[in-house]
Amino acid sequence: LPAAFRDQAYEDVALPIGDGQTISAPGIVALMTEALGLRGDEKVLEVGTGSAYQTAILSRLAGRVLSIERVGRLAASARTALDELGVSNVVVHLGDGTLGRAAYAPYDAILVTAGGPDVPLPLLEQLAPGGCLVGPFGEKHEQLLLRIRRQPDGRLTREVLARCRFVDLIGAHGWAA
Repeated sequence: LPAAFRDQAYEDVALPIGDGQTISAPGIVALMTEALGLRGDEKVLEVGTGSAYQTAILSRLAGRVLSIERVGRLAASARTALDELGVSNVVVHLGDGTLGRAAYAPYDAILVTAGGPDVPLPLLEQLAPGGCLVGPFGEKHEQLLLRIRRQPDGRLTREVLARCRFVDLIGAHGWAA
Protein backbone atom coordinates (compact mmCIF):
# COMPACT_ATOMS: atom_id res chain seq x y z
CA LEU A 1 0.00 0.00 0.00
CA PRO A 2 1.09 3.60 -0.45
CA ALA A 3 2.48 4.98 2.82
CA ALA A 4 -0.56 7.24 3.34
CA PHE A 5 -2.85 4.19 3.67
CA ARG A 6 -0.67 1.69 5.54
CA ASP A 7 -2.41 2.42 8.85
CA GLN A 8 -5.58 1.00 7.24
CA ALA A 9 -3.91 -2.15 5.89
CA TYR A 10 -5.78 -4.49 8.24
CA GLU A 11 -9.22 -2.97 7.71
CA ASP A 12 -11.69 -4.80 5.48
CA VAL A 13 -11.98 -1.97 2.95
CA ALA A 14 -10.74 -1.30 -0.58
CA LEU A 15 -7.89 1.24 -0.64
CA PRO A 16 -6.32 3.32 -3.44
CA ILE A 17 -2.97 2.15 -4.85
CA GLY A 18 -2.52 4.89 -7.45
CA ASP A 19 -3.33 5.30 -11.15
CA GLY A 20 -7.05 5.20 -10.33
CA GLN A 21 -6.79 1.62 -9.08
CA THR A 22 -7.57 0.01 -5.72
CA ILE A 23 -6.55 -2.97 -3.65
CA SER A 24 -9.67 -5.01 -2.89
CA ALA A 25 -10.92 -5.43 0.65
CA PRO A 26 -9.44 -8.58 2.24
CA GLY A 27 -12.93 -10.07 2.64
CA ILE A 28 -13.68 -9.86 -1.08
CA VAL A 29 -10.20 -11.24 -1.89
CA ALA A 30 -10.96 -14.20 0.38
CA LEU A 31 -14.42 -14.73 -1.15
CA MET A 32 -13.10 -14.66 -4.71
CA THR A 33 -10.13 -16.89 -3.91
CA GLU A 34 -12.27 -19.46 -2.11
CA ALA A 35 -14.77 -19.44 -4.99
CA LEU A 36 -12.05 -20.67 -7.36
CA GLY A 37 -11.77 -23.91 -5.37
CA LEU A 38 -8.03 -24.26 -5.95
CA ARG A 39 -6.34 -27.56 -5.02
CA GLY A 40 -2.70 -26.53 -5.46
CA ASP A 41 -1.65 -27.61 -8.95
CA GLU A 42 -3.72 -25.32 -11.18
CA LYS A 43 -2.64 -22.88 -13.85
CA VAL A 44 -4.38 -19.61 -12.99
CA LEU A 45 -4.89 -16.47 -15.08
CA GLU A 46 -5.38 -13.29 -13.06
CA VAL A 47 -6.72 -10.23 -14.86
CA GLY A 48 -5.60 -7.11 -13.00
CA THR A 49 -2.40 -7.56 -10.99
CA GLY A 50 -2.69 -4.21 -9.20
CA SER A 51 -0.55 -4.24 -6.04
CA ALA A 52 0.01 -8.04 -6.32
CA TYR A 53 -1.84 -8.71 -3.04
CA GLN A 54 -4.29 -11.13 -4.68
CA THR A 55 -1.48 -12.44 -6.90
CA ALA A 56 0.67 -13.36 -3.90
CA ILE A 57 -2.23 -15.27 -2.35
CA LEU A 58 -2.87 -17.14 -5.59
CA SER A 59 0.84 -18.00 -5.83
CA ARG A 60 0.57 -19.95 -2.56
CA LEU A 61 -2.57 -21.84 -3.60
CA ALA A 62 -1.89 -22.71 -7.26
CA GLY A 63 0.88 -24.29 -9.29
CA ARG A 64 1.39 -21.38 -11.70
CA VAL A 65 -0.07 -17.90 -12.00
CA LEU A 66 -0.03 -15.68 -15.05
CA SER A 67 -1.16 -12.16 -14.14
CA ILE A 68 -1.95 -9.36 -16.59
CA GLU A 69 -1.82 -5.67 -15.63
CA ARG A 70 -2.57 -2.80 -18.04
CA VAL A 71 -0.80 -0.05 -16.00
CA GLY A 72 2.97 -0.22 -16.49
CA ARG A 73 3.91 1.31 -13.14
CA LEU A 74 1.68 -1.13 -11.27
CA ALA A 75 3.01 -4.12 -13.21
CA ALA A 76 6.60 -3.14 -12.39
CA SER A 77 5.94 -2.52 -8.70
CA ALA A 78 3.95 -5.76 -8.45
CA ARG A 79 6.84 -7.74 -9.91
CA THR A 80 9.22 -6.08 -7.43
CA ALA A 81 6.90 -6.92 -4.52
CA LEU A 82 6.58 -10.54 -5.65
CA ASP A 83 10.37 -10.82 -6.02
CA GLU A 84 10.85 -9.45 -2.50
CA LEU A 85 8.47 -12.15 -1.23
CA GLY A 86 10.42 -14.84 -3.08
CA VAL A 87 7.47 -15.72 -5.31
CA SER A 88 8.77 -17.66 -8.30
CA ASN A 89 5.64 -19.24 -9.82
CA VAL A 90 4.10 -15.99 -11.10
CA VAL A 91 4.64 -14.24 -14.42
CA VAL A 92 3.38 -10.66 -14.68
CA HIS A 93 2.51 -9.44 -18.18
CA LEU A 94 1.78 -5.87 -19.23
CA GLY A 95 -1.25 -5.74 -21.50
CA ASP A 96 -5.00 -5.92 -22.02
CA GLY A 97 -6.32 -8.52 -19.60
CA THR A 98 -9.68 -8.73 -21.39
CA LEU A 99 -7.85 -10.58 -24.15
CA GLY A 100 -6.38 -13.12 -21.74
CA ARG A 101 -3.19 -14.77 -22.87
CA ALA A 102 -4.12 -17.44 -25.42
CA ALA A 103 -0.53 -18.65 -25.87
CA TYR A 104 -0.62 -20.08 -22.33
CA ALA A 105 -4.22 -21.35 -22.35
CA PRO A 106 -6.13 -23.28 -21.27
CA TYR A 107 -6.41 -22.11 -17.66
CA ASP A 108 -7.83 -24.15 -14.82
CA ALA A 109 -8.96 -20.97 -13.10
CA ILE A 110 -9.38 -17.33 -14.14
CA LEU A 111 -9.79 -14.50 -11.64
CA VAL A 112 -10.91 -11.08 -12.89
CA THR A 113 -10.25 -8.26 -10.41
CA ALA A 114 -12.03 -5.38 -12.18
CA GLY A 115 -15.68 -4.89 -13.13
CA GLY A 116 -16.64 -5.29 -16.76
CA PRO A 117 -19.90 -5.01 -18.68
CA ASP A 118 -19.87 -8.75 -19.39
CA VAL A 119 -17.50 -11.68 -19.20
CA PRO A 120 -14.89 -11.22 -21.96
CA LEU A 121 -15.36 -13.93 -24.60
CA PRO A 122 -11.58 -14.53 -24.94
CA LEU A 123 -11.44 -15.46 -21.25
CA LEU A 124 -14.29 -17.95 -21.62
CA GLU A 125 -12.54 -19.44 -24.65
CA GLN A 126 -9.34 -19.87 -22.60
CA LEU A 127 -11.06 -21.60 -19.66
CA ALA A 128 -10.27 -25.32 -19.48
CA PRO A 129 -12.97 -28.01 -19.22
CA GLY A 130 -13.67 -28.35 -15.49
CA GLY A 131 -12.29 -24.83 -14.97
CA CYS A 132 -13.72 -21.93 -13.03
CA LEU A 133 -13.81 -18.17 -13.71
CA VAL A 134 -14.67 -15.68 -10.95
CA GLY A 135 -15.17 -11.96 -11.51
CA PRO A 136 -17.46 -8.93 -11.25
CA PHE A 137 -19.67 -8.08 -14.23
CA GLY A 138 -22.58 -5.75 -14.87
CA GLU A 139 -23.14 -2.01 -14.69
CA LYS A 140 -20.34 0.47 -13.95
CA HIS A 141 -21.67 1.34 -10.50
CA GLU A 142 -22.69 -2.15 -9.39
CA GLN A 143 -21.70 -5.59 -10.55
CA LEU A 144 -22.59 -9.15 -9.73
CA LEU A 145 -19.71 -11.31 -8.60
CA LEU A 146 -20.08 -14.38 -10.80
CA ARG A 147 -18.61 -17.86 -10.71
CA ILE A 148 -18.65 -19.48 -14.14
CA ARG A 149 -17.74 -23.13 -14.51
CA ARG A 150 -16.93 -24.94 -17.73
CA GLN A 151 -18.39 -28.40 -17.40
CA PRO A 152 -16.41 -31.35 -18.79
CA ASP A 153 -18.80 -31.41 -21.78
CA GLY A 154 -18.05 -27.72 -22.50
CA ARG A 155 -21.30 -26.22 -21.14
CA LEU A 156 -20.97 -23.07 -19.02
CA THR A 157 -22.86 -22.60 -15.77
CA ARG A 158 -23.17 -19.25 -13.96
CA GLU A 159 -23.69 -18.61 -10.28
CA VAL A 160 -24.12 -15.23 -8.57
CA LEU A 161 -21.95 -14.99 -5.45
CA ALA A 162 -22.58 -11.39 -4.34
CA ARG A 163 -23.30 -7.82 -5.37
CA CYS A 164 -20.15 -5.70 -5.50
CA ARG A 165 -18.41 -2.63 -6.93
CA PHE A 166 -14.96 -2.82 -8.54
CA VAL A 167 -12.84 -0.41 -10.54
CA ASP A 168 -13.58 -0.54 -14.29
CA LEU A 169 -12.26 -3.38 -16.42
CA ILE A 170 -10.65 -1.44 -19.27
CA GLY A 171 -9.83 -3.10 -22.59
CA ALA A 172 -11.03 -4.42 -25.91
CA HIS A 173 -13.70 -6.55 -24.17
CA GLY A 174 -14.33 -4.20 -21.24
CA TRP A 175 -15.02 -0.51 -20.79
CA ALA A 176 -13.31 2.14 -22.94
CA ALA A 177 -10.40 3.95 -21.30
